Amino acid sequence: MGLENFEKSSFAAEYSGRRRSFDLYSLGDGAPVVLIQELPGIGPETISLAERLAAAGFAVTMPHLLGPLGKTNLVGNLFRVFCMRREFALFAKGRSSPIVSWLASLCQHVKAQSGAAGVGVIGMCLTGNFAITLMADDAVLASVAAQPAMPFAGRAALHMSQAEIEAARDGIDAAGPMLAYRFENDKICKAVKFDAINSAFNQDKGRVSLRTLPGDGHSVFTMDFVDEDGHPTKQALEEVTAYLSERLN
Repeated sequence: MGLENFEKSSFAAEYSGRRRSFDLYSLGDGAPVVLIQELPGIGPETISLAERLAAAGFAVTMPHLLGPLGKTNLVGNLFRVFCMRREFALFAKGRSSPIVSWLASLCQHVKAQSGAAGVGVIGMCLTGNFAITLMADDAVLASVAAQPAMPFAGRAALHMSQAEIEAARDGIDAAGPMLAYRFENDKICKAVKFDAINSAFNQDKGRVSLRTLPGDGHSVFTMDFVDEDGHPTKQALEEVTAYLSERLN
């Protein structure tokens, strides 16, 4: 499975005092959704997710941030992301990664290119927390955080500063609640992560709808997704597509 049916382009934006370009892979027509890759890469499972979203009526844009295309490489990509210290702050508590600023510019770009009122965002694992931070941007009208894992040091911490939390709260109040997913027995995105999100966002009102699926998996919509009617992961994806459709259309 490859990216033959996707349109390739590139986008450049400034962050942390430098300008950086990443390739984009786009598929589908309809409401725009930015799908941010997880640590294993843009492998067959992520490509399948993009194809499912496109089939559901969305125009999907995937930025290629690191790693090979068309296959997963967890160990190799972990080494790569350690080397990308200008983009990712893997262990940072109380602040987000610099790449979030670039992704916010991408969301603005996709919104402008599509002529839509705004975009949806899906972040997963390494980038799951980014989906929460990006709700502060007025280009983002809907967001899904799947198994948010960062920071890798301090599972109960958030990969956001207090100012970023407050900005995201304001963005959610303006746009409406977002969704977050994890497996019950996930060893990477543990229950304490959802407790931290709940404490930061849901004490006075429900801003982040937290969904815990049964099982021992990690990647809800990719590596551990089961395309069977009634399976919790497929039900979760159906909920996501309904949510995105309602908010973006």
